[in-house]
Amino acid sequence: MSEENKYPEIPIENGVQPIDALMTNLEMANNDVVTACDEQLTHKIVMKARRGRRLSRKMQLKVLKAFNTASNNIDT
Repeated sequence: MSEENKYPEIPIENGVQPIDALMTNLEMANNDVVTACDEQLTHKIVMKARRGRRLSRKMQLKVLKAFNTASNNIDT
């Protein structure tokens, strides 16, 4: 087995994610999620999450926690 084919190719981008649809339906901007986070979270990470870019598990959990906090603060 050659060195090139040793590991399967993992896609970097997975397309638009469900969090994007949820944020759009709730009329939330990336800034709403970033400001709701009490940990360090950047606009760039939220943008990557919405576009389906590969994020570490730790970043995924930060975005999820911040999204849940931000969505609870919205008057529906």
